[in-house]
Amino acid sequence: MARLARLTVPGLPHYVVQRGNNGQPIVGSADDHAFLLALIDENARKQQVAVHAYLVLPNQFELLLTPESADALPTLMQAVGRRYVRYVNDSLGRRGSLWEGRYRSTVLQAERHLLPCMALIDTSPLRAGLAAEPREYPWSSHAHYIGARSDRLITPHPLFWTLGNTPFAREAAYAEMVRTGFGAAEQAVLGDAVLRGWALGDEAFVANLQKQTERRVTKAAAGRPLSLKDQ
Repeated sequence: MARLARLTVPGLPHYVVQRGNNGQPIVGSADDHAFLLALIDENARKQQVAVHAYLVLPNQFELLLTPESADALPTLMQAVGRRYVRYVNDSLGRRGSLWEGRYRSTVLQAERHLLPCMALIDTSPLRAGLAAEPREYPWSSHAHYIGARSDRLITPHPLFWTLGNTPFAREAAYAEMVRTGFGAAEQAVLGDAVLRGWALGDEAFVANLQKQTERRVTKAAAGRPLSLKDQ
C-alpha cells in the first residue's frame, strides 16, 4: 500500500522526529551536535521556519517548528539530512545511509498540544537515562526557556509569552510546567501522531484542517498508540 504524503500546513506547529537507521547513533561528539544544530539554524532561517524547540539524542533529533510555506519544512529537512550525512560519512570514512527512512511529523493544534510537546521534548533525555533533570542535558532548547542561556536557534511560539508577564515569570512557569509534566496519556498521543503522521487536535481543528487538503489527516479507526520506541 502506498504511504501517505507528509502533511505540511503553513502557519501551524509541526512536531518532527528524524532517527538513525536501525537505531544507530547520529552524533558522537560535541562537534557533531554543534554542526547538526548549525545546519538546522542555517536552513531554518533560509526557509523561513520558526524553530520553537529542539532536542538531539544520540540516535535521533526532534524539532517543534512552524513553517511559513508548504515547501519550507521538507526543504529544510532534506537540506539538513543530506549535508549532515556527508559530514558524518566524510568524518568516519564510511558510506551509506544514516537515517531511518524519511522523517516523521505531525501537525499540532497549538492551544492543546504545543506546550505539552515542548515538555515531552525536554524530558526525553530523562526517559532515555541520559540526565536526571532537563537542565542537565546540553543538547536541547530547555536551557533557553528557563533563562540559563540564550539560543539563537529558538523563536518562542506566542503561547510561551502567555506563561507570565516578565521573563522571570515565564521562565519559572515553564520550568514548573516541565517538572510537573503532562502524563503518559499525552506522551502516548503525541508519539502516536508523529509516528503515524496524523494531525493532532480537537474535532473542530481536524475538520477545518481536512478542508485544506485532499490528504486524510486522521486515522480511520482507533488503534493502539505507539511509543517513540515502537518503530
